[in-house]
Formats: sequence, C-alpha cells, structure tokens
Amino acid sequence: MSLVFVYGTLKRGGSNHTHLARQAFVGEARTAPGFRLYQLDGYPGMVALAGDHAGVTGEVWSVDAACLAQLDLLEGVAEGLYRREPVPLLAPFAGRSVEAYLYARSVAGRKDLGPTWA
Repeated sequence: MSLVFVYGTLKRGGSNHTHLARQAFVGEARTAPGFRLYQLDGYPGMVALAGDHAGVTGEVWSVDAACLAQLDLLEGVAEGLYRREPVPLLAPFAGRSVEAYLYARSVAGRKDLGPTWA
C-alpha cells in the first residue's frame, strides 16, 4: 500500500473520486510550505513554489498498486502532464512517505488558486 496526497478532483466529492473506490481514506492534510495550486482546464495543478508560505490542503489516501497504476494513467504521468513524487506534509503526516501528483508543465498565465481547490 502507498500513501497518496490528493488536492483536486480526486478528493471526496470530486469528479474523479471514483478512481479511489475501495481504497482507504486516511485523513485531511496540508503540505509543508513550498507548494501552490494553479487553475488548469477545469482542474487544479500543484507545483513546487519556493516563495509559498501556506502549502496546499488535501486528503491522504492509502492505495493499492493497481489503483496507483490507474492514477498514473489518469494523471498522464507517461505523457509528462504530471509526475508522481514524494511531498512533505505537516503533522500528523510529517515524516511519513507520501506521494502527490505535481503538474509538470508551465503554469505561466494560469490563475493562482492559493492553497485550496474547492
């Protein structure tokens, strides 16, 4: 099982949440400072941003290998749209190995959404 931090359409109530069916919700979380959300085409993208002081809010899910492979397809990892990598979270997840999908393309001209996507 792997821990994954989700912050957009995969969250509970989100349009892609069904991809987390039969997986385990672990809890609400926030990244350490240094991450920000930007509006893409109907969904957010999280990027590393050195000047950020708030971090990003989201949820942590425990997922099996099959689900992780499905999420990689959904997020376009092979196409270079997103990359899955470890992200630091604040307590109670500080120090735990948690991965998230970071947007891998330019956010130039995209709307800054701050720390939370509704």
